[in-house]
Amino acid sequence: MKPLFLAAAASAALGSSFLAPAAFAQTSLAESQVNALEGLAGPQPGSRRSGAKGICASGHFVGNAAGRELTRAAVFKGDRIPVVARFSVGGGSPKASDKGKTVRGLALAFQLPGGEQWQMANISAPVFFVSKPEQFVPFVQARTADPATGKADPEKIKAFSAANPDTTRQGAYLAQAPVPASYGTVNYWGVNAFEFESAPGKSRFARWQFVPETGVLSLTEDQLKTMGDEFLAGELRERVAKAPVSFDFRLQLAEAGDNLTDPTLTWPDARQVVSAGKLVIDKVADGMGGACDAMTFNPLVLPAGIKPSADPVLNARAAPYAISLGRRLSEKAKQ
Repeated sequence: MKPLFLAAAASAALGSSFLAPAAFAQTSLAESQVNALEGLAGPQPGSRRSGAKGICASGHFVGNAAGRELTRAAVFKGDRIPVVARFSVGGGSPKASDKGKTVRGLALAFQLPGGEQWQMANISAPVFFVSKPEQFVPFVQARTADPATGKADPEKIKAFSAANPDTTRQGAYLAQAPVPASYGTVNYWGVNAFEFESAPGKSRFARWQFVPETGVLSLTEDQLKTMGDEFLAGELRERVAKAPVSFDFRLQLAEAGDNLTDPTLTWPDARQVVSAGKLVIDKVADGMGGACDAMTFNPLVLPAGIKPSADPVLNARAAPYAISLGRRLSEKAKQ
């Protein structure tokens, strides 16, 4: 199975129509993005450059009639589709605290009939932290510790934020959001827009969200004081051992005038939301590795019937994902 996923990642990064012929022009930017993440987290050989702390799981997805009305993608035909999942804590350190006010991640790889795949990377915030790929490196560098002090310079962060106010929206959301009590009790959003095609010439743009069927559960400040820095993985294993964890897959449909290319902006709450399927997680890996270890969860790996929007942040993601994977696997081979 691993060669199949690696081939898909390489194909998307190097041969995809989404990047060619601009792939080589993106390489320099992609490398600088990965380098910036490495500078922020410090040396973490063998770890992912983002979402380094995580746990693999698996389950299935079942699409429904509402999904079939929006797209011809095979994932919504009603069959049980195997899914590999990775839950994570934001940041490039595998030792990040589970109590941090950072995003939680839910990366998914759907194994569709006929060898098709659908990969995605979702986060516990409705918006991304940059609206343009060129903001990524300066955003990260502004938060990188000064070797002389061991801390980030708040004036650099302030100056960058003032010049790029769109990059403050995710931070503002996370600052007011409580810390999740479980990987299985938090909302996850796909912050980019995608085109869902039901027939030639008939399509709708949408963003998606995974909503926990048992409801959102967070930790109070008093509860946080009693918690250690490592509880999310063990809690999810215990939770799934008792009963599968399920998420309602919802599509928010765009209307005329909605911004399709800026992932730092949300759409109005009044937009129609359709429940299009159910994700079930029924197994969690024993250790920190597992089936997802060599996967990139490249959001440009899409099934027929779903296309990317023109969002530049979305379309720039494949190349750094591939570079990060290559470095990570090379480091692991040396360990």
